[in-house]
Amino acid sequence: MSRLADPVDSYLLRVLVTLVTERNVSRTAIRLNQSQPAISTALKRLREVFDDPLLVREKGGMAPTDRALVLREQARRALIEIDAMLTGAEAFEPASSQQTFRLGSPDFIVASFLAGAVERFCRAAPRARLVVQPLGAVFDYESALATGELDVVIGNWPQPPQQLHLSVLLEDEVVCLMNRNDSRAGGLTREQYLAARHLVPLPYSQSQRGVVDTYLASQRVARDARVVVPYFELAPHLLVNTDLVFTTGRHFAAHFARTMPLAISTAPFDFPRMRFYQLWHERSHHAPAHRWFRKLLSDAASCVALAQAAQDSAPPVKHIPARD
Repeated sequence: MSRLADPVDSYLLRVLVTLVTERNVSRTAIRLNQSQPAISTALKRLREVFDDPLLVREKGGMAPTDRALVLREQARRALIEIDAMLTGAEAFEPASSQQTFRLGSPDFIVASFLAGAVERFCRAAPRARLVVQPLGAVFDYESALATGELDVVIGNWPQPPQQLHLSVLLEDEVVCLMNRNDSRAGGLTREQYLAARHLVPLPYSQSQRGVVDTYLASQRVARDARVVVPYFELAPHLLVNTDLVFTTGRHFAAHFARTMPLAISTAPFDFPRMRFYQLWHERSHHAPAHRWFRKLLSDAASCVALAQAAQDSAPPVKHIPARD
């Protein structure tokens, strides 16, 4: 192999890690915000460099070779070192930065929070770029944070992963959302809740149940998940002409109750409050640009919490410091 020029760069390493993880060119292209032909070209180049097919066809899709699995772990470690070199202690100037920030978020994140965060981002860093990546049940967000594919991930895990840094962005009350004309809209009893037909989104984490089902299981009861949908944003539209009940956070419910013929009912169980975290990897923990971005998200969340507190005539949510 010639050493006159480096055979791979950080872009090819990121493609390698994502391809071996996703085992699919199209999904890799989406995750890396690239075209499918660009990823196919990168795969061809990687195969030439390493003299290995990396991905081979099998029944049901593609499978990584043994060499590909080894290379993925080596590439992950290399990317962490590269990112550490590029994110030193230099000052960060958002007004002139052209950096791209990548945020992973489920689709049920509070609309007012994301709108506020984007407004702040565009005002403070007009030349920078923000890419929001949706999270799904098969999305490996820990790997994405480790390789730099994502900078921050937002979610409401009952038990957030201990190996990542975190801070709490928001806390939210669990409520029920239903058709405005439903006779139960004034308030569900526990018996009515358990007898109801529920609309339930697919969890965005394969390893954990959501807050609602985790609590119900602890009470040794279960709800009737009669209709299961892939996206939270789809759920309110399916409530309009049905008797389905959707259990969600108050912020999310209030957003749709203002614009659709839906009603919010207090949940009949003492569900724990939903807690939304931002998670990030050690590789970006001290980087000035990423510290700025995380503070921007925290500030946007604080505005939402203060607005909700004023609306409820209650004090704002107590700040919970980041875990270092």
